[in-house]
Amino acid sequence: MPLTITTATADDVQVGALLLRHMQTMQAETPPESCHVMDPETLFGAGAVLLAARDGDAVLGVGALKPLDAQHGELKSMHTAAEARGRGVGKAVLRGLIELARAKDMQRLSLETGTSDLFAPARAMYRAQGFEVCPPFGSYHLDPLSVFMTRTL
Repeated sequence: MPLTITTATADDVQVGALLLRHMQTMQAETPPESCHVMDPETLFGAGAVLLAARDGDAVLGVGALKPLDAQHGELKSMHTAAEARGRGVGKAVLRGLIELARAKDMQRLSLETGTSDLFAPARAMYRAQGFEVCPPFGSYHLDPLSVFMTRTL
């Protein structure tokens, strides 16, 4: 069955479980001062829209678009279930978020991700979709454990 990308909420049990797994992974891999993962309540409170990649009823990946201002959005909580990696789930969610940002008339998308090998596939995916390394944006600061990336839409 082909992947479908839909708007989601943390109330969906599978979505909530994947967001929790993402948060736990980020907190385990990153020191607190360098960990920028947002819990679902804070993420939605910041006005984020969450997308989920589904294969039938199974949620395989999630990602969120959080507005920084009317023209600039930030990608948050990008996570593909370990058992679904290598199937294009992350790229499908990313493309859905790019389309969502365009529909909201945003001009730029940015993100923060890690520098360790754990994040290498994500960095490669972002580069392949037109993201380039940039200075910190929003309230972020230079951090040796963070890579900041951006692209125009």
